[in-house]
Amino acid sequence: METTFTFTPNADKATRYREFIPQLALLIEGETEWVSILANVSAALKECFGWYWTGFYLVRNDQLILGPFQGPTACYRIRKGRGVCGTAWLEARTQVVPDVDLFPGHIACSSLSRSEIVVPLFDKKNQVCAVLDIDSEHLATFDDTDRQYLEEVCRLIEKNLSFGNMTF
Repeated sequence: METTFTFTPNADKATRYREFIPQLALLIEGETEWVSILANVSAALKECFGWYWTGFYLVRNDQLILGPFQGPTACYRIRKGRGVCGTAWLEARTQVVPDVDLFPGHIACSSLSRSEIVVPLFDKKNQVCAVLDIDSEHLATFDDTDRQYLEEVCRLIEKNLSFGNMTF
């Protein structure tokens, strides 16, 4: 199955997201294998938005472990409360970081990463079971528009996978 994402030329960020999400929904519809879904979501986000690094960390044994991603190599494990990903997990809320160098305890997997957004995914018990982590090589890339639509992307993933029945 070949999937090509299409967008209105010169569309603003919100319009791109509004066009992206239904296309992503079609891409993952009916698939239940979490590795495949997270891999394709990572690829689609990187392809469509061109960010430096896009991927997932999965909660396993009281730590985040590296899951499917697109971009350069990354940290394997992150403790709860450490860095942007660990903070998103601890606080169970999206973290938007305009300048990672100013974030206390930032984990620098790459010195090229300058801004970051991390969105938690929840299981059926409303516990964080994974995080979507996106890095940009530019400062202040992410804002409330990204937060809103990337949270919608994560809700779509949760719905498709029914995370409460998944074991990572």
